[in-house]
Amino acid sequence: MPQGSNSKKKYTYVWISTIVLIFGIFAVYEITKRVKEGTVVQNDRMNGTKMEEELAFIVNNGKKRKVPAFRFLNQDSVWVTNKDYLGKVYLVDFFFTTCPTICPVMTQNLVQIQNEFKNEANFGVASFTINPRYDLPKRLKEYAAKYGATDKDWNFLTGDQEAIHKLAKEGFYIFANEVEDAPGGFEHSGMFALVDKNGYLRSRVDQFGNPLIYYRGTITEKQGVNAEGETQQITILKEDINKLLKD
Repeated sequence: MPQGSNSKKKYTYVWISTIVLIFGIFAVYEITKRVKEGTVVQNDRMNGTKMEEELAFIVNNGKKRKVPAFRFLNQDSVWVTNKDYLGKVYLVDFFFTTCPTICPVMTQNLVQIQNEFKNEANFGVASFTINPRYDLPKRLKEYAAKYGATDKDWNFLTGDQEAIHKLAKEGFYIFANEVEDAPGGFEHSGMFALVDKNGYLRSRVDQFGNPLIYYRGTITEKQGVNAEGETQQITILKEDINKLLKD
């Protein structure tokens, strides 16, 4: 074989290897980025949700997951329990009033949903503070007024910190913890949980039939799609609330 032909082949192999290496580096970067942000499968799953089907029950160890019993004081210093929400479709979130990061956006989204269902007697919200030592009923009432949380069935709940963190982590599998170096001294998930009239957690399913479980509460409806390409979830959540209200 002529020497020139060998040189061309070597050059071609080097060129192909370089291209493969560049694409490989890019792919590794993207995968690593999505792992850190927790969006490895979430984006594709939310973009492929099934809207026409009945909402799924969240199952754990073969049993439908139900909201565990709770009893906490609300912003009016009135005791509220999980039984007070039976017969209502409601949202659950965990927040704290001095949160400098995601909580304001979460609360604004909940206010927007509240306004969407202002004439619906069977809709409510349960917002649990993860900093109850500071967030006493008076401060919760001020926070509610600041953001326009006026629904009579929207309770801002406070009580024993250990009990609330346990409810978040073991009852809803939503992360909440006191972290000294975190902004505001606490870290928590920005997810909303959707509960049906019988106290069961519900969600729509992805294109593979898997329950999505939670709705991201940190993306505003005006954004439409966030920077990671994730479909708007507040619009989706409104649709799913409507579906449960009709059940």
